[in-house]
Amino acid sequence: QVQLVESGGGLVQAGGSLRLSCAASGLTISSVSMGWFRQAPGKEREFVAAINRSGMDKYYADSVKGRFTISRDNAKNTVALQMNSLKPEDTAVYYCTAGATPHGPFDYWGQGTQVTVSA
Repeated sequence: QVQLVESGGGLVQAGGSLRLSCAASGLTISSVSMGWFRQAPGKEREFVAAINRSGMDKYYADSVKGRFTISRDNAKNTVALQMNSLKPEDTAVYYCTAGATPHGPFDYWGQGTQVTVSA
């Protein structure tokens, strides 16, 4: 059974940083692309970032480009999202996901971790 477990969320002031981590089990992440999505209250889930199997190709939503960095450690079977210069509008539940390509479809999802950015 595939499980993706996110960690690292929390409360941070605007301008601060957080590092999210996603640990996979039942899945060898070197065989799939990984991504992060987020969902704010009252809004639809939206794409944040994705990385291909080798880690050479990375994709970001315009809203986070230059502030967030996605990375993967295939040896540890983990993927991370480093978030800098956080803004209140980054407040959301962040989800880790895995799929065939960085553009989807994404077949596996974690339970999410809350990120709250105070003004």
